[in-house]
Amino acid sequence: MLTEERREAILRMVERRGTVTVKEAAEEMSVSAVTVRQDVRDLASRGLVVRVHGGAMSPAAARQASGPQGEESRPAARPGPVFGLVVPPGDYYYPEIIRGVQEAARTHGARVVLAVSGETLADNREQVRRLVAAGAEGLLLMPRAGLEAAEHPEEWLADLGVPVVLVDRRAGGHAGRLEQVASDHAYGAGLAVRHLAGLGHRRIAFVARSDSPNTPLIQEGYAAACRDLGLVAGPLYRIDAADGGAPAEWFEELVRAVGAGEVRAALVHNDLDAVTVVGMLQARGLKVPDDLAVVTYDDEVAELSDVPLTAVAPPKRAVGAWAVDLMRRRLAEPSAPLAELLLRPELRVRASSGAAGGSDARR
Repeated sequence: MLTEERREAILRMVERRGTVTVKEAAEEMSVSAVTVRQDVRDLASRGLVVRVHGGAMSPAAARQASGPQGEESRPAARPGPVFGLVVPPGDYYYPEIIRGVQEAARTHGARVVLAVSGETLADNREQVRRLVAAGAEGLLLMPRAGLEAAEHPEEWLADLGVPVVLVDRRAGGHAGRLEQVASDHAYGAGLAVRHLAGLGHRRIAFVARSDSPNTPLIQEGYAAACRDLGLVAGPLYRIDAADGGAPAEWFEELVRAVGAGEVRAALVHNDLDAVTVVGMLQARGLKVPDDLAVVTYDDEVAELSDVPLTAVAPPKRAVGAWAVDLMRRRLAEPSAPLAELLLRPELRVRASSGAAGGSDARR
């Protein structure tokens, strides 16, 4: 069907029934729900229908539903779009991204329905199906680590009929029709390495948790910067929380190397682990930055350390806001080119790296 033929068909459905849902119209015309939603928006902009949650209503039906007879009536206010947001379970990194989504949605009159990521792809597929069935016109996906949809995007998208934006996750060449917005963590790691190299360090340790979805990208940027600058990469300290043990046990080897003068600078992912390292060094009579220059990655609580930590700060709130903007653009222009956005972190220089005048200067 041509566009105008399809919209005429929707108008006839609305006139006959008073109200029609997006799902009903899509099934009857054998087109996607995204296409019908765009048609409804166009018809509503011309005053031919009134948008309601999940569908459209005739202006006459809207007037009748707006109040008792005899009162001056007017069409019900058009609700904004509804976005489903899937987020990982409790982690201190993600609330800022969620706040960015909330603020952008509120600004544009959209509603966000939240779901906490399940443990498997099958769990998450069922979650997103429920969100779509409840009226979500688009999905913002930030699943737990290991469920980035890089290998199985079709399991997220099959039969959903709504656009999807992957938030702070990367699907690369396997993205299909997933759009993506994320922090450029490799670039951020490079900022940290270049900062420490500029202070004279020729060997920089890397400390990170294996279970973070950002660790591979941060390590990639760390290794690339070391190569570019001719630095000796390593040693690498990978923390695997699945092995158990207290944080102090994980960092014993690093603290021993600092005490022996083998390691003088380190990039640590994340802030809480960097704060733990600072405390352990101080307990052994070692000083930051004199014995170990530290740059942390995340900047959630870095400034609260006993020695305020120089930190790479991903633009988390902006990632959330851009995700909403991408979704709004996709709903308004279904045929627009698919987008993948990388937002650059910034370096916030404080005392822990030993930079002169390290008072939260930004680079």
